Amino acid sequence: MRTPSFPDRWKIGGAEMIAETFSSRIWKVVRADGSPAVVKALKLFDDVEDELRGAHFLAWRRGEGAVRLLGRDGRKMLVEYAGTRHLADVLDRDGDDAATEIAAEVIVRLHSPSPHLVPGGLQPLRARFAALFARAGADREDARQAFYIEAASLADRILDDQTGIRPLHGDLHHENMLQSPRGWLAIDPKGVLGDPCFDAANMFYNPLDRDDLCLSPDRISAMAATLSRSINVDPRRLLDHAIAYGCLSAALHAEDGNRKDEERELDVASAVRRVRLSL
Repeated sequence: MRTPSFPDRWKIGGAEMIAETFSSRIWKVVRADGSPAVVKALKLFDDVEDELRGAHFLAWRRGEGAVRLLGRDGRKMLVEYAGTRHLADVLDRDGDDAATEIAAEVIVRLHSPSPHLVPGGLQPLRARFAALFARAGADREDARQAFYIEAASLADRILDDQTGIRPLHGDLHHENMLQSPRGWLAIDPKGVLGDPCFDAANMFYNPLDRDDLCLSPDRISAMAATLSRSINVDPRRLLDHAIAYGCLSAALHAEDGNRKDEERELDVASAVRRVRLSL
């Protein structure tokens, strides 16, 4: 594939494609001072606005807990190179507890106060739950007693009771945290505005290929204890957010006709719900 043109003002060269996903193409490049960086070129896809909001979030964080946004040109972003060691590598080598502690530290940094104005254009958390509310509404019309209806009621309650509303990463998981020379940093934010519990909720569903962990009551309890300390909330409140988050993810998979992943997310959400009911 031909390397795209980059803005002259970025003063970069040596472009090497290192990844391509459904949403973007990613190049490792070299800056004028010899340091590495990454160019993320977004494709036109349904959720491209998520990625663009993420650029606002990175610009606001200015490198605190996340990679630095070094430049932006339309759907191309120049960002700090954070290395290749993911949090999943820590889990594999040192275990889940060690990985969760690092995630908690990243969350603390991401949620630390900033002297800069909150960026406009972030997605309100209630808007992000639209798919879950739509699915629950359809189930009510069909007179189905579904988990979605219960989860939507829970989501409605916790969204009405948000505290500490702030810009959020919106998609924290083991592949979106990297060990850089500046420490562990988050990449690929979505740019959401809401309760900090939302940023911790996705961790219960990851890694995606480790259902031995995600379905384990002991792991769910341990993760809830660690992450709730990082955001200073009751573990039960965090687990409520995690249930709602998982059902939202399942509803999105259902919209895409992805029954396998929908059922997987509902299974994990049910496991989280059982732990929540035990507290």
